[in-house]
Amino acid sequence: MIVYAISSQKHSLKGIVVNGYGTYADPDIFKIVERLKQKSITKEKPIKRSEILKPLSREHHHALLLCWKIKNGLNKGVSPERIKKYADWFFKQHLLPHFDIEEKYVFIVLGDEHPMVKKAKGDHQHLIQLFTTDGNLEQKLQTIEETLQNHVRFEERTLFNEVQKYATESQLKDIETFHVEEKFEDNMADPFWV
Repeated sequence: MIVYAISSQKHSLKGIVVNGYGTYADPDIFKIVERLKQKSITKEKPIKRSEILKPLSREHHHALLLCWKIKNGLNKGVSPERIKKYADWFFKQHLLPHFDIEEKYVFIVLGDEHPMVKKAKGDHQHLIQLFTTDGNLEQKLQTIEETLQNHVRFEERTLFNEVQKYATESQLKDIETFHVEEKFEDNMADPFWV
């Protein structure tokens, strides 16, 4: 016999599960077995990205690697100046061109007034400001790391799914035509993250 005691404020659950069947401490709480079944049924499926948007998704992967490098560098005690030098290179070489393509060819699928597009453009402006203004360097790098990571996750999990849903063949063709994927070449002059 397998017995589990379970309590979760997040999922409003309390009780004991014996071999997958529940005995509950509070009868007003949802049945734990039903909640667990429901959770397993609503498990998110992997995102099927349009072939035309995959190159932009690969660029998002490199942006997430930048976030990891910043975080790793700060955790290792690397000087913020070294990290910022690399981050600025990445920003100029990869992020700015990426933002430009998204704003010219991807976001128009939904239109400038769409709330998701407004959020994404606002994120772009905030990131540009973070990269180009002065301030406490270590704090700024932490903010860049968090903001960029949240932005990429939003675009990948939410915005791009919406774009895929509503894009016309002509719009997808424009994205494919004007976004030329290049092989990513990292700046290994000072690999502070290793």
